[in-house]
Amino acid sequence: MDNRDKTDWRFKVANREALIGCGLALLNFAWWFGFAYGMGSRPVEEYSYILGMPDWFFYSCVIGFILITALVAFVVKVFFKDVPFEEEEELQ
Repeated sequence: MDNRDKTDWRFKVANREALIGCGLALLNFAWWFGFAYGMGSRPVEEYSYILGMPDWFFYSCVIGFILITALVAFVVKVFFKDVPFEEEEELQ
């Protein structure tokens, strides 16, 4: 059996977790972009304010940060695995 057939299981775990991280980053960008440019493209006179901030800023930056932070914490706790960094001894 050559080395190409024997992939370390940690690479599969790392690849899956990296894809999840990229998905979360894309979700964060879509959330931010949707609220910032969707609601922020109105004339200033039509803005409504929440806690002294324009509503588009509040939803895109404040709520978005809280939501994504909670989502990342949940995903890390539920879907990510603790992977050892030590080399495994090969059995012969």
